[in-house]
Amino acid sequence: MSNNNGAALHGPKRMKWISTLCVLLGLIVVWTLMSLPHVDHHLDNLDTPIATTTTAGNTSSEPMRACFVVLVRNSELQGIKNTVAQIEARFNKRFQYPYVFLNDDYFTDDFIQQISSLTTAQVNFGKVGQHMWGYPSYINQTHAATQRAVLAAQGIPYADSESYRHMCRFQSGFFFRHPLLDAYDYYWRIEPDVDYHCDIDYDVFRYMKDNNKKYGFNIAFREYMATVPSLWQTVLDFQKAHPEVVNQLPQPKDSLWNFVAGDDGQSYNSCHFWTNFEIASLDLWRSNEYLKFFNYLDRAGGFFYERWGDAPVHSIAAAMMLKKDEFHFFNDIGYRHTAYTHCPTEPIYRDKCSCNPNDNFGKLIECQ
Repeated sequence: MSNNNGAALHGPKRMKWISTLCVLLGLIVVWTLMSLPHVDHHLDNLDTPIATTTTAGNTSSEPMRACFVVLVRNSELQGIKNTVAQIEARFNKRFQYPYVFLNDDYFTDDFIQQISSLTTAQVNFGKVGQHMWGYPSYINQTHAATQRAVLAAQGIPYADSESYRHMCRFQSGFFFRHPLLDAYDYYWRIEPDVDYHCDIDYDVFRYMKDNNKKYGFNIAFREYMATVPSLWQTVLDFQKAHPEVVNQLPQPKDSLWNFVAGDDGQSYNSCHFWTNFEIASLDLWRSNEYLKFFNYLDRAGGFFYERWGDAPVHSIAAAMMLKKDEFHFFNDIGYRHTAYTHCPTEPIYRDKCSCNPNDNFGKLIECQ
C-alpha cells in the first residue's frame, strides 16, 4: 500500500488506469517543475557520503530494535514479494531484521505462507483496527463526499478514493501506534512494486542510532498543491494554539523549516520527502509534540475534506521538530518508485549498484 503515490483499495482495472494516469501526470509534473526555483541549498551538505563498511559499523554488531513496516493488501502479493526478495538480497540476508505486515483486512493463509518463505527473519502479520482506519466521529462524511467530487473534477489522482485517505491518515498518525510495533525503536518503510538497486553492507539502523539520526529519506518531491490547500494555514494555526510545543522546537535556522516553508514561513513551498521510502526513529512520531500536531491536523479534517498525504505531514513535522543534523539522505541506497529513480551518481557506488546514474531523478526536480 503506497503513500502519496501508492495503490488504493480498488479493483484491478481501475488501479491499472490510475497507475497509468499517475505516470502521465508525473511526467507533466517533471516538465513543469523544472522551471521552478531550486531550493537545494537547504539540504546541501546534510551528510557526507557513508564509507559503508568502515564508517557505518559491521555485520557482527548487536542488532537494533528495528523492523521493516509494510502496509499492503492481499491483492498486492506479487508486488511485495518482489520487494522483499530484493530487500533480502541487498540487505537483510546479512542482518535478519524482522518484518511487520499490516492490512486493513485479514491476511490470507496463502499470503502469509508465500511471504514467510522469502526470509528466515521473523515475520509478523497484523490487522489494522477500525479506530485506526475509518472515519472519526467529528468528520462530516456528506461534506467529505462532496469535496471528493470537487477534486475528482480537477483530475487529481485518488481524488474520489476513500481508502486512499484512510491510508494517508493511518500512515500519518497511527502506524507507529499499532501493537506490533511496540517492540521497536526504528523502522524502514517498504512498499510493493519498487526496486532496490544497491547492495547495502552496513546496518542502516545502527547508523541512525550511532549518529543520532532521526529521519532518513531518499527522494524529495513536490506535492500537488490542490490536495493540500489549507494544510499550511492549519500548521500555522497549530503553532499559535500550542506555544508550549513551539517553545521546545529548534530555531528555523537550526532546522529544515525553510525546506518546506515559503514566503518567510507564510506559505508551503510544496516540498516534501517521499515517504514510500522512509527510515526513521519511531520516537519522533511517538513524541508528545508530534501527537499534538497530528491530533490538531486530524481535527481540522483535511485528510478527508481535502487529500492531505502522509508525505507532506511527515515532512513538515520533521522539518519543524528536528535539527538539521538529525536528518540523513540515504544517497547510497538506489531506489525506484513508479516512474522515478534515485541512483547514486558517484563512481564509488558503481560496483554496488545496478542502476544507471543517468536515470537519477534528483537532479530534475530539486527539493534538495
